[in-house]
Amino acid sequence: MSQKIRIGVIGAGSISESHLGAYAKNPEVELVAICDLNEERARAKAEKYNIPNVYTDYNKLLEDGSIDAVSVCTWNNSHAPISIAALNAGKNVLCEKPLCKTVEEAFEVEAAVKKSGKTLQVGFVRRYASNTRIVKEFMENGDLGEIYYAKASCIRRFGNPGGWFADTERSGGGPIIDIGVHVIDLCWYLMGRPKVKTISGNTYKKLGNRSHIQNLAQYRAADYTPDANNVEDMANALIRFENGASLLVDVSFTLHAKKDEITVKMYGDKGGVELEPELSFITEKYNTILNIDPQINNKGFDFIAGFQDEIDHFIDMCFGRKETLSPVEDGVEMMKILCGIYESAEKGTEISF
Repeated sequence: MSQKIRIGVIGAGSISESHLGAYAKNPEVELVAICDLNEERARAKAEKYNIPNVYTDYNKLLEDGSIDAVSVCTWNNSHAPISIAALNAGKNVLCEKPLCKTVEEAFEVEAAVKKSGKTLQVGFVRRYASNTRIVKEFMENGDLGEIYYAKASCIRRFGNPGGWFADTERSGGGPIIDIGVHVIDLCWYLMGRPKVKTISGNTYKKLGNRSHIQNLAQYRAADYTPDANNVEDMANALIRFENGASLLVDVSFTLHAKKDEITVKMYGDKGGVELEPELSFITEKYNTILNIDPQINNKGFDFIAGFQDEIDHFIDMCFGRKETLSPVEDGVEMMKILCGIYESAEKGTEISF
């Protein structure tokens, strides 16, 4: 391996900017290749980041033996085949969340990791955030005790990006698999990654993409069309774990809510913690309840800093200095949870694992 990790980025859509920007700021990285089905878009990124090689076929990129690792920033339905091909080509892989679309695909990716001897890091970016690291240290030192309940919301009142996000064939689903995965994984990770016992989930398709709404700005995918949308608007779930703990979650792309909202809260027998919207600890001492507000740079999730921490950790992993915080095995378990929510909603009943 060279003194720098040589990186190829597959997919030049909006999320690739977070990867490319973070790689560009890491002095131990050399960006050498980028690939996208849209050659014009790939060339624009190549020009911006001085990337010498542009491809429209990821297999051609993977034939470059000098590339050490790749970021997979494509549609969800291509995460598994691209990741497997990259692992088979001897590359370490940073695959954007979710790992794939189905549990079956997740097992295939896991098998490819074991066969290749390479590492796949799942893009659970919030695991790498500074406030997450602080909470994990408090938990590991027993300050919050046993975490027995968590709840998380990621509510958009008018935030369906459309395009591939709204096409279940390419995305695998709507807000649960796109934004819900972040808060579900964050809670599950900090709760100690307990085994799932049962899931009761609900999904709703009531409002559509609300393309008729005026006078309010909305992020839209590059391939947005107002007449294409077959994913859920909103979903909720109650997840029970074998250790007796439970997680309550609700997420939406669109909802008649007063405002957007993101909250992540966890409760233990010695204390509680709120990660979002701002980090705060709750405990009691000398028969008095205390709210503890840490003095830190980022009390909430900082998007740019979070991706920088994730990319820097991935590079450390490529050099062998660290192990990933989000291995493929966790990607498999998260696909079981996500698909379990959809299965429960479809069947209208609680499902057991």
